[in-house]
Amino acid sequence: MSKPHVLVVGASVAGPMTAYWLARAGFRITVIERFPKLRPGGQNIDIRTSGVTIMRKIPGMEPSVRAKTTPQDALQFVNAKGKPYATVKPTGDPSQQGLLSEYEIFRDDLSGILFDLTKDNPNVRYVFGEQVSAIHQEEKGKVTVEFQEGKLPKGEYDLVVACDGATSRTRALGLHSTVRTHMHPINMWAAYSSVSTDYLSGGRACTMYTAVGGRAMGIGPDPAGGNRVCALAVLPRNEADATQAFRTAQKEGDAALRTYVRRHFAGCGWETAGVVDAMTAAPDFYASELVQIKLPALSRGRFTLVGDAGYAAGPTGGGTTLAMTGGYVLAGELLRHAGDIDAGLRAYEETMRPVIEDMQKIPPGIPTAIAPQTWWGIAIRDAVLVALTWGNAAFGWVLKYLAPSFGGDNYNLPEYEWLE
Repeated sequence: MSKPHVLVVGASVAGPMTAYWLARAGFRITVIERFPKLRPGGQNIDIRTSGVTIMRKIPGMEPSVRAKTTPQDALQFVNAKGKPYATVKPTGDPSQQGLLSEYEIFRDDLSGILFDLTKDNPNVRYVFGEQVSAIHQEEKGKVTVEFQEGKLPKGEYDLVVACDGATSRTRALGLHSTVRTHMHPINMWAAYSSVSTDYLSGGRACTMYTAVGGRAMGIGPDPAGGNRVCALAVLPRNEADATQAFRTAQKEGDAALRTYVRRHFAGCGWETAGVVDAMTAAPDFYASELVQIKLPALSRGRFTLVGDAGYAAGPTGGGTTLAMTGGYVLAGELLRHAGDIDAGLRAYEETMRPVIEDMQKIPPGIPTAIAPQTWWGIAIRDAVLVALTWGNAAFGWVLKYLAPSFGGDNYNLPEYEWLE
């Protein structure tokens, strides 16, 4: 009897993680990625709570992650003169992490680690430069999928798993919706890139600066040289469809988006003028809206979702952990309900739903406190930061009670009898 064949869409963190566990569950997997190779660059992401537990279940993964963790040793907030006024350091305890995680890693490095764990598995095949163009649910339980680039023929799969991010085109096809149907905007967008200049002069502290108008700049060390940069825009909460101008620039193309980001961050002060010019000229520049994805159900027939495509967490610090947890639980429940994919999908929903709802809880005052709109807002936020960071350990305890992603793993996920 042939192994059930699963199509996984997306080769960033959620895709390879899901493929790893599906292979351990006895499935045959094809992973497709619309880009021609693993995407370079990307923001620093972190592994927390149940993500740490799941990482430790994969032989060799934790040492690989530790070998690639970002070189930053602190997070410091600076004023317009570049003078630090608040500093946060790692807690040293993976079960009670702070703003700076014990497992802080660049997205492309984590994707590479997970890709390396799966690329030589005989049950896992990667196809780059391909994307889904149509999904047809069949009465007999199969899913017929058509592909856009012709690298794969039209074919039947036992299950299709969308792992292609918050703006998942596959989600729209599989759920007969639009890309934005299940999005819950939080009036934020961010731009990322690496830059060749070292604005930190060899320092290892990630540096954050905030300007009026909800504009924040983060600069961190890059082990490859230079810095990794994030420009974050927090738009007024009372503004309807506040990200429309950003999305319009996206649709107009890469050059228009780079110009939009440059204009939005003009006149911020400190080092931002040079940094923004450098980042918007960088080849690995990209920008995206920050949203939460909330679905009434995680599956429709033999189509399901893992990670940001199904439950993007927004500014909670739980996105990577949810992606890792979702891949583990999906494969585990399909294994536990061997031969009954539909029952496995129902169990996946039941197990993940409370985790998703917990991880999507946005802490009080967020995102406004990340980048306030006015000087008064910044002054109040800074005073609170100074008070909270006076004792680093105390700050960790405060965060633990504000957001679940900063505490320990309290989810009691099932243990599965994995195949070798």
